Amino acid sequence: MTNLAPPFFSGFALSAALIMAIGAQNLFVLRQGLRGEHVGPIVLFFGLSDALLIMAGVGGMGAFLAAAPQLTTLLALGGAAFLAWYGIAAFRRMASTSAMTAVAGNSLSLGRAMATGAAFTYLNPHVYLDTVLLMGTAGSAQPEALRPIFVLGAATASFTWFAALGYGARLLQPVFTRPAAWHMLDALVGVVMLTLAASLLLGVVG
Repeated sequence: MTNLAPPFFSGFALSAALIMAIGAQNLFVLRQGLRGEHVGPIVLFFGLSDALLIMAGVGGMGAFLAAAPQLTTLLALGGAAFLAWYGIAAFRRMASTSAMTAVAGNSLSLGRAMATGAAFTYLNPHVYLDTVLLMGTAGSAQPEALRPIFVLGAATASFTWFAALGYGARLLQPVFTRPAAWHMLDALVGVVMLTLAASLLLGVVG
C-alpha cells in the first residue's frame, strides 16, 4: 500500500515555508483581520487561488510561463504599478492623525476587498514564482499518482495559514485600538509594497 504521508507533508512543508514570509497577501489578510472585514471570503479566496495555482504549476503551467518572457514582463509591470499604488495609499493613511480614520475609516466593500485580493494574487509575479514555478517543479518531481496528494498538502498549508492569520488577528485588536498602532502597520505595508514594486521593476530592467 502506498504511503501518502510523505508527499502530503512535503507539499505542506514547502507551501508553509513559502507563504509565511511577509508579503502583500499576508499583510492584506492581517489588516482585514484586524478590522474584522470580510475575513471569511478573503481567506477562502486566497486559499482557493493558491490551490488552483499549485495545481496549474504541477500540471505544467510553470513551464509555459518560463517559455513566455513577454507575458512575465507584462505581469511584472502591472504588478509593480498596483503594489506602488497600494504602498502610497498606505503611507497616506499613516500620515492621518485622526483616530476615526485610522481605526474605523477606509472600510472596503466586499466587492472591493475581493478585487484587491485578486490583484494581490494574480498581478504579483512573486506569487507565480513561488506557487506555480517552485511548487510546480517540486510537485512534478513526485510520482504522477501522488501529485494530487502533494497538491492537497500544499493547499492545506495555504488554507491553514490564511485562516490563522485572518482570524488570529483579533487577538491583536486591543493593541490596535490606538491610532499609532495602525500608523505603524501602514508604514510596514507601505515599505513592503514599494519594495516589492521596486524589485519587480528592477527585474524587468535587469
